[in-house]
Amino acid sequence: MTLTGAPDIAIPGDQEYETATQVFNLAAPAQPVAAITARTIDQVRAAIRYARAERMPVRVHTTGHAAAAARPMHGALLIRTALEGGADIDAVRRTARVTAGTRWAEVIDAAAPYGLAAPHGSSPLVGVVGYLLRGGVSFYGRRTGLAVNGVTAFELVTADGELRRVDASSDPELFWALRGGGGGFGVVTAAEFALFPAARVITGAAYWSAADADRLLPLWLRWSRDAPREVTTTLRLMNLPEHPDVPPELNVGTVLCVDGAVLSPTDDVTAARAYAEDLLGPLRSVAAPLMDTWELAGPPAVAQTHMDPAEPFPVYGDHMLLGDLGEDGGTDALLRVAGHGSGSPLTNVEIRQLGGALAVPDPSGGVLDHLDARYAYMGGGVPFAPVTPEAITTHCAAVRAALTPWDTGRTTPTFVEHFEQPQGHLTPDQVRALDRIRARVDPAGLFGGDIAPGASARQTNGME
Repeated sequence: MTLTGAPDIAIPGDQEYETATQVFNLAAPAQPVAAITARTIDQVRAAIRYARAERMPVRVHTTGHAAAAARPMHGALLIRTALEGGADIDAVRRTARVTAGTRWAEVIDAAAPYGLAAPHGSSPLVGVVGYLLRGGVSFYGRRTGLAVNGVTAFELVTADGELRRVDASSDPELFWALRGGGGGFGVVTAAEFALFPAARVITGAAYWSAADADRLLPLWLRWSRDAPREVTTTLRLMNLPEHPDVPPELNVGTVLCVDGAVLSPTDDVTAARAYAEDLLGPLRSVAAPLMDTWELAGPPAVAQTHMDPAEPFPVYGDHMLLGDLGEDGGTDALLRVAGHGSGSPLTNVEIRQLGGALAVPDPSGGVLDHLDARYAYMGGGVPFAPVTPEAITTHCAAVRAALTPWDTGRTTPTFVEHFEQPQGHLTPDQVRALDRIRARVDPAGLFGGDIAPGASARQTNGME
């Protein structure tokens, strides 16, 4: 059944509704009053016209990976963007244009034959547009900076139904706001962004028993402080379930993992090999890894390194940006709540290396143009029996308490796990400026519920 006067819009019980409301995080189902999968600009425009006429707030998503970070959608019309067009590579200009709904896997594969790479995240299944709007922290990030800094244009349909191409010359104010401003400006239908040379990479993951973490973690932290920008890594403490996607070597209790990528822009990999050895040699000398997949490869291999889920799961987690964990007991605090013998039920406690280009403000960037922190912490789990959601959230709170002395009070939207968690990537002056821009492009607040917590001083869950 569809709504009268809106033939493409579906309601609960329709197969089209089920398709449009699919999310990747099953712990955060999308439950709008109506939904549409928009495959053309005309469908986006028609949906906005209908919502405006019915005074229904509009919400937007693509792949549903950030479902838990979005506010509840009760009473709203959800537009799932799955526009035709995919990824178009301009090898001469070193740019890609992608339509909303395109996943990173398509961009990675399209760019690789030209010796180019994209600043994608750890999962190839994440939607490009949503990732860019939230900043984007890549395994190339210490070399390239936040992915959103590479955006050269967005295309979006605003509340008046107009399709706009927004860039530094056409509407610099809105272009600034779109890049990390927390949403609420319209339905982004496409993005254009820069690619970069990437002939080869050294990438992979090495796993050790967490019984050796008290020796491995300090080595990684010391290396990370002065690491070359060509290298971006994470250190993870993991409790992996028995699952077909999990190698049996890793079902041994808590394991410590170091994964990431070393970028070689050219075919001369001499420097890249030296960087990888500086990272991995000292760690391997402490203890033999349980499994070690680091190798020289083509750039598409980076998207498989982090072993992110290939199918939807319910996920509960937390996020903070941290200072220098290697000082004043940070190592001990982390291992006490997530290391060997801690009893942690969390599938993943991750410390991602920042710094390098990620820490440098971009003079032509948007409202979010750098991250002023040493590390990003992400922790969480999937409630495989006997682990319960309550056990996961309780232990996430324990990890947050243990790491509070190193909490910068800042976050990055890319990693925020739930809309009720503390968020802080904008200053009060930036929030006021963003509200002025929203008032210009969406005076009735049609997209008010799509604004991230903390990104507006006058936030509503729908039309004002």
